Amino acid sequence: VLAELIEKFVSHLSENRMDCYFSTGSYKAMDADVKKENLSSVQKLGIEMTVRYGKYLNLLKEDAEDGLCFVLMNCEEFLKQQQRTVVSSLCCLQEHYAGYDWFASSIFLIMSGNREKTLMFLQQFSRLLVSAFLWLPRLHLSMHLPVSTLEYGIHPVYFCSAHHVEMLLKAELPLVCSAFHMSGFTPSQICLQWITQCFWNYMDWNEICHYIAICIFLGPDYQIYTCISVFRHLQQDILKHTEA
Repeated sequence: VLAELIEKFVSHLSENRMDCYFSTGSYKAMDADVKKENLSSVQKLGIEMTVRYGKYLNLLKEDAEDGLCFVLMNCEEFLKQQQRTVVSSLCCLQEHYAGYDWFASSIFLIMSGNREKTLMFLQQFSRLLVSAFLWLPRLHLSMHLPVSTLEYGIHPVYFCSAHHVEMLLKAELPLVCSAFHMSGFTPSQICLQWITQCFWNYMDWNEICHYIAICIFLGPDYQIYTCISVFRHLQQDILKHTEA
């Protein structure tokens, strides 16, 4: 039901020029035989974990690995059309996105391993503003960002979402804010980790689905409210650890 709902919602918005924040060219999926050797060690490990988790949730079948490879390879090629070249020694500014694409993997699971539906959804989704915040590889070396922003290698999620979480935390949960200050850690570091991983390993699958759906339906600012909600939920534990 969720798959159908977000599919129809995104399809409807992506057809309306007023709702399309990013312009994307046409892309035809490559049905090339994806060889595992072409994938980085991080991607191989991520695919293995995604497939194992998908089978545990009874969402994926035995041949799911090939489908996920197909999706990830095509996403990389599709997004490459909207990238610019930046000469830098920073690992995060090399041609390939340094991490694993947890958002695309999450959508693959929501679509029960249907690779065509997943890819179609991601292509339409990439036109919407919310894609910049939920799908981190979306803005990797993106021509939609100023060169000065790109050269720093800091993703907009960090200086937009994570920054606003810190501002809200001061007002909403001052004790948690103080605890972080005393620890020498910043809440934005933790938030960036959560958001990059789509809350995998932190929330149950149902909650991950709710997080993705709420941000798509209600807007990217709900990413910030989700992080604040998690900090509120963890407040007693955080304060206990600070005392100890």
